[in-house]
Amino acid sequence: MSRFKESIEDWVPRTLLGRMVIEGKITSIDEVFNQGYKIYESEIVDYLFPELRQEVLTVNLVQKQTDAGEKTRFKSLVVVGNYDGYFRLGSGKHKQTRVGIQKATKEAKLNIFPVRRGCGSWACDCEDLHSVPVKVNGKCGSVRVELIPGPRGLGIVAGKTAKTILSFAGIKDCWTRSYGSTKTVPSFAFATADALMNTYRIVSPKDWAR
Repeated sequence: MSRFKESIEDWVPRTLLGRMVIEGKITSIDEVFNQGYKIYESEIVDYLFPELRQEVLTVNLVQKQTDAGEKTRFKSLVVVGNYDGYFRLGSGKHKQTRVGIQKATKEAKLNIFPVRRGCGSWACDCEDLHSVPVKVNGKCGSVRVELIPGPRGLGIVAGKTAKTILSFAGIKDCWTRSYGSTKTVPSFAFATADALMNTYRIVSPKDWAR
């Protein structure tokens, strides 16, 4: 038996949502969002998304000057997703890298977010959910990222960080443009994530018709 299955079987829900999930009253993450529940237990996401994957994007050394001296910790950035419309980034700090990654993964699961996909490319105009439905922008600090719908078969035209995040969210074909200090991985990653979340925030019926 895998460690994942053991952790799920040992899970004792502490919230109403957790009890509803383990009792079978809620069987999908869509029901959680539609009923307006807030996720307070990462095990809920593990239970509803047994196929959920994670990947460490970067680990940086951060230092803080205190009265006791210099305090050193590792800041980890992790992306989780099911490759089918749900993803999120999470960050965590700890003096041990492994614990920081665990904290980042838990944060990402607690704030998992849906992505609205479609085919917004005039060169394709199919009905499959392989790209973004419209052009969207995201921003974090000085970095701005633009996602442009691409035709089927194009692939993801982006750097390694953006390609990983888009793939985890279920985007298969997309052009990207970026501006600012894109070499700063955390800012670039969160700008990409912000653009993906904007597919759900700003898409209107007029955009869908177009």
